[in-house]
Amino acid sequence: MNISQMSAFQAVMTSASLSDAAKKLGRTQPAVSAAIKTLEEQLGLQLFLREGRKLVPVPEAQYLLTETTAILSQMKRVRQTMKSLADGQSGALQFAAMPGPVSMLFPRFIADQIEAASNTSVSILARSSSQIAELARAQSIDFGFADAPDDWSSETLYKAELISACCFVAVPHDHALAKKDEVAIADLEAVPMGSLQATHAHQREIENLFQAQGHRYSRTVESQTFLPILQFVGAGQCCSIVDPLTAIHVRSVADLSQVVTMRPLKEELRYSYAIFEPKYRPLSVLAGQIKRAWRDEVLRLLGDAHADPKVTTGQL
Repeated sequence: MNISQMSAFQAVMTSASLSDAAKKLGRTQPAVSAAIKTLEEQLGLQLFLREGRKLVPVPEAQYLLTETTAILSQMKRVRQTMKSLADGQSGALQFAAMPGPVSMLFPRFIADQIEAASNTSVSILARSSSQIAELARAQSIDFGFADAPDDWSSETLYKAELISACCFVAVPHDHALAKKDEVAIADLEAVPMGSLQATHAHQREIENLFQAQGHRYSRTVESQTFLPILQFVGAGQCCSIVDPLTAIHVRSVADLSQVVTMRPLKEELRYSYAIFEPKYRPLSVLAGQIKRAWRDEVLRLLGDAHADPKVTTGQL
């Protein structure tokens, strides 16, 4: 039995005549008759009694109609699902993002992207940058967004696109530096600072920059991410040199924007992000669309913030 034979059989069983069945299928009457005859031969069972030009179904044909209808309905659902997948309108998605973006910017973007999509399930994992890289190596996610790793150029299990942009300085709203259009490293001499852990590439670059200019860096608060540090900045206890997406986050949150002011860092210090994609897990149409849209959204956000975004693509 094939789909063409089952369709012909169902049409004959649910039509007033053979000619009506042929019209319903958009086929000729002889073609429908031939399909029914071949089906009977394959089954070894006569399904219809021929009475002139009429086909009268035998009792066994009623059982076959039930089974055929179920099969054809399932095939229709499969075709609709595959078309929806091909059109990027449904699917199961799994993303991962580091703590800063995953708190608001990333999930808000994903929600906007799938708003019109039907039958789509989404899993968003909040992970550290190193954990996201491991998920990409394990081919366990569609894509991830995190800090760019130091050793990205030697990786063989994922592909990555790097986006870098200029950093900002977070200062208390009533701090003297909040009155400046931009903040220089010299302005932060001996100012209490909140920082990422000393092993983070961003923090190493900051301290190298202070040292190169002969200024003292005074760390008073240390955290794995910038969001906890912002609470200390808002309380007037420190300043912090932060990545541009953190600056965008602050401007988007009313409570933070009232107590934390963001100013561009005068010196060019760039923060690098990475969009990870597993090398051996092909993206679905929908996942590919969302990945490209997220890249464009990050570039738009950074551009609007005048952070001078730049892109580097690596086949890792």
